[in-house]
Amino acid sequence: MSSSFNRRQFLASATCVATAAVAGDVLSAGVAGAAPSSYTPDWNSVDQHPPAPEWFQDAKFGIYFHWGAFSVPAFDNEWYPRSMYQDGSNANQHHIATYGRPSAWPYHNFIKGARDLTGNTVEFAPKLKSAGGKFDPDEWVQLFVDAGARFAGPVAEHHDGFSMWDSRVNEWNSVKEGPGLDLLGLFSTAVRARSLKLLVAMHHAYHYNGFYEFVPAQTDASLKKLYGQLGPAAQNQLWYDKLKEVIDRARPDILWQDFKLDTVDEQQRLNFLAYYYNQAESWGREVVATYKDGMNGKGEVFDYERGGPAEPTTPYWLTDDSISSSSWCYTQGIGYYSVPQMLHSFIDRVSKNGNVLLNIAPMADGTIPQAQRDVLLGIGDHLKRFGESVYATRAWTAYGEGPTKMGGGSFTTPHAGTAQDIRFTRNKADDVLYATVLGWPGGSLTIKTLSSDRINLSSLTSVKLLGSTAGTSIDLPTPTQNGSGLTIALPFSAPYSANAYVLKLDFSGRIPGLRPVAGAIAFTDVNYTGNAAVLPVGDYTAAGLAAAGLGPGTLSSLRPAPGYQVIGYSGDDFAGTSWTFTAENPDLRATGNNDRITSLRIQFNPAAYFRITNATNGLALDGGGNVASGSDLKQWTWDGSSNLQWHAEAVGGGYYRLVNRTNGMVADGWGATANGSAVRQAVWNGGTNQQWTITHRGGDRHSIANRTTGLVLDGGGNVDSGSSAKQWTYGSSTNLLWAFTAL
Repeated sequence: MSSSFNRRQFLASATCVATAAVAGDVLSAGVAGAAPSSYTPDWNSVDQHPPAPEWFQDAKFGIYFHWGAFSVPAFDNEWYPRSMYQDGSNANQHHIATYGRPSAWPYHNFIKGARDLTGNTVEFAPKLKSAGGKFDPDEWVQLFVDAGARFAGPVAEHHDGFSMWDSRVNEWNSVKEGPGLDLLGLFSTAVRARSLKLLVAMHHAYHYNGFYEFVPAQTDASLKKLYGQLGPAAQNQLWYDKLKEVIDRARPDILWQDFKLDTVDEQQRLNFLAYYYNQAESWGREVVATYKDGMNGKGEVFDYERGGPAEPTTPYWLTDDSISSSSWCYTQGIGYYSVPQMLHSFIDRVSKNGNVLLNIAPMADGTIPQAQRDVLLGIGDHLKRFGESVYATRAWTAYGEGPTKMGGGSFTTPHAGTAQDIRFTRNKADDVLYATVLGWPGGSLTIKTLSSDRINLSSLTSVKLLGSTAGTSIDLPTPTQNGSGLTIALPFSAPYSANAYVLKLDFSGRIPGLRPVAGAIAFTDVNYTGNAAVLPVGDYTAAGLAAAGLGPGTLSSLRPAPGYQVIGYSGDDFAGTSWTFTAENPDLRATGNNDRITSLRIQFNPAAYFRITNATNGLALDGGGNVASGSDLKQWTWDGSSNLQWHAEAVGGGYYRLVNRTNGMVADGWGATANGSAVRQAVWNGGTNQQWTITHRGGDRHSIANRTTGLVLDGGGNVDSGSSAKQWTYGSSTNLLWAFTAL
């Protein structure tokens, strides 16, 4: 891990690949196929491994920790072993001032022990409390239990190449050096003694693929091993051998790996997966392997570092985040996120079909600072009281609502929500919907998602507020529903203190289906039941439908959002007989294509007109009337005029043209590539400057990118009615997001 800019660059491409592979927004994870009885080291075999067993989807929350020789200097971050050798870096300057030049005082001195410039001995050598020290793995794990974690474990080796077990393949380990303790063994015993699942984290793919690039060439064979200088074949073999030792010694339920797997020899990656899965079969366990890059993404769970998707996403995923924004290991002056930031981001991620692995940063002597304990216990307090709304739940059709947007990829900051922010989960029986409010709304709460035009709540039997003690609840008056939402009467003052409050909605049968605001929802059973996925605009092959939790040939009912159409095909890759749906269809048997759709396209209905509204200023895209070709596109307060109405017509290849209702001209990027360039209108000529990709960004929001310029449509912020629309490089600003509302 690292908070460094380079780290973000390394992972950016991996995150994009994983996000692009996601076919749609999850409603139900579906039932994983039976695991093979044995695996061979090839992709066809290991891809059959069920990636996220039910226990993992039920667990939701885990804890691990960055703790090792890199914790001793307590400076900069966990990449100190790398940065201390980089001339001019903060770590390098600190190292020279505190210990001496790295050429004379190398990193391995923190492992073996040496004196700093003041004469004090420094070494990673924590001592157990039973031996007079401050380290107690049982106390650590009890803290994790009190925090509500269901899985936990150590970083068994970081990028620095120091193994935290009694390794036979790596003499640089915690038994032969430093503490003289089998730390992996101690943590494994403590974790399992408290009935948690064991996670073991390995970061060693980057150990020899760039981490020590500033370290001078070594001549000693042992130091070559520590500093990743053995050569490709030997290093790749050592990468596998370390994993094999960890598997055999610890039998982890989750084997988590950091980035740069794509630089490891592919056959060794396959050897690892096959060995791990076969060993798990012999143990009689369902296990999880995670990845950030370097895997096919079929038998393993993708991990977003410090982030998560903006919407519910399938397949089931994980994020690893840290209790601090500045470092993953303990440093002097380290700062921490607040309890609301950590808790609310956790609740948000669960609502989007993910688990959270939270990192803490113990001190080198084995002390966990009180400020970190407080954050963990704050999360634990919520889970102890309201855990039924988190553990063993599943994502619903919509993740929630409110002004606070979270996620959208890796490296997104945890946010505390507000009393207007709501996150949904449901029980596995699909007859209870939980609405967690990230603050006390006072007096009443209107849940806009549950409006009468989106969901039929005739089967709703009760709404309760979960009580301050687990298993208790407070009855609430019968709510009222209209086109604005479901309004629930609440006490003006909160009946107890909490960082979030949970409403429990019970139904007499399954939770009714929610009508989408964009794209379509596809269901495996008739009458909008069974496994389902919300599918944004895009093309879905058989593999894409499978990735969305819908097997090809299983679709039985469909719900397009207003203004959208679904084209289903009997063959893969949009071949064979096709059927077009522009309205809800509760039973595809009526049209003769029940369970026959193998691939499909979700598109804007070319016959529908849309109001295209900017997310920041609320102004609608304006053609301006019968203006001359080449005129700038404007924005205007919505008044129903045909000047403000648009067709979105597919032109092939996933591109659209936007056609104004009044003048018949299309939006045109005009070929200018500078940020702030104008968007114009012109007669359609088929040019790529008149073609746009429309990408779903959550809820009813989309970005609109020009094919020629690569820039997206930009409302420009809180501008006046009549202001011109611009183009800009896509980023996090809501100026770049637009809602398509069918008229």
